[in-house]
Amino acid sequence: MAKTRYAPDRGLTARMGLTMFLLGLVFVALVTALVFILMAFHQSSGVIIFFPVLLGLALGIGSFFYSDKIALSTARAVEVTPQDGPQAAELHGVIDRLCALADMPKPRVAIARSPMPNAFATGRNSKKSVVCVTTAMLDGRLTREELEGVIAHEMSHVAHKDMVVMTIASFLAIVAALLVRFGFYGELFGGGGGRGRGGNSNDGGAGIVMLAMMVVGIVVYAISFLLIRLLSRYRELAADRAGALLTGQPSALASALVKVSGDMARIPTRDLRTAEALNAFYFTPAFKEGAGTSLATMFSTHPSLERRLKQLSEISEQLAR
Repeated sequence: MAKTRYAPDRGLTARMGLTMFLLGLVFVALVTALVFILMAFHQSSGVIIFFPVLLGLALGIGSFFYSDKIALSTARAVEVTPQDGPQAAELHGVIDRLCALADMPKPRVAIARSPMPNAFATGRNSKKSVVCVTTAMLDGRLTREELEGVIAHEMSHVAHKDMVVMTIASFLAIVAALLVRFGFYGELFGGGGGRGRGGNSNDGGAGIVMLAMMVVGIVVYAISFLLIRLLSRYRELAADRAGALLTGQPSALASALVKVSGDMARIPTRDLRTAEALNAFYFTPAFKEGAGTSLATMFSTHPSLERRLKQLSEISEQLAR
């Protein structure tokens, strides 16, 4: 964790370490499986089967170094200065105060035009970090204390280096998804042609390799997906806790959560789907709270609203003692 006044979170650190360790084991198992597939079917070249791994590595490195630019572009956000209008001035004022409280460098500040009230922070380190808030979040629906709670939550992600860990952890999911896609299209466009061309057994072997790639990719993606989502839900709870302790006003953060989640139910589904790409970054996910099944909770990037409010209520009681 960066040296700031944000409360250290040993639980988050332990879960990050455990997740990275488990994902490392899965990656070793993935490479072992790919090597076994090549040896079992006597393929002379591993270029096709290992190309998704290399491509995934390149995409992972790109995400690591350019996550801030990618996120801002996806959100259609622009960086602002205090002179860019009253909303920009208010946002800069809140962030200046929180940076002084947390004793951390000031991130870049951006605003995204959106009818959906939300915020996110990203960047591989404090020098490259950026905090982005939508115009709907700055239109007066939140009090100054509530807005501070939201921004404190987002800046805690930077202080805890969440983005670095999540970007690295996502590498395996990217590789697995590429394996599935390469295997599917390889099977679709000739890999599964059997002995169709003059009875060449290599065609059949290539088809089996493509099918094996798909199976391995699906299994690895499912495991990495669940591990990443589990960590993502905990880091959101950790950010709520750290933000509430920094500002000393957990009730303000709880109030902001209730308001933003309630407003989300009034956003058109089409607009929510457009914003889904940034769900893992957002303060609250872009979907309507409703039929929360255990399966939906397992796949969610964020804990339920009830779980977050319960934790904030417990922190309020602790601070009142």
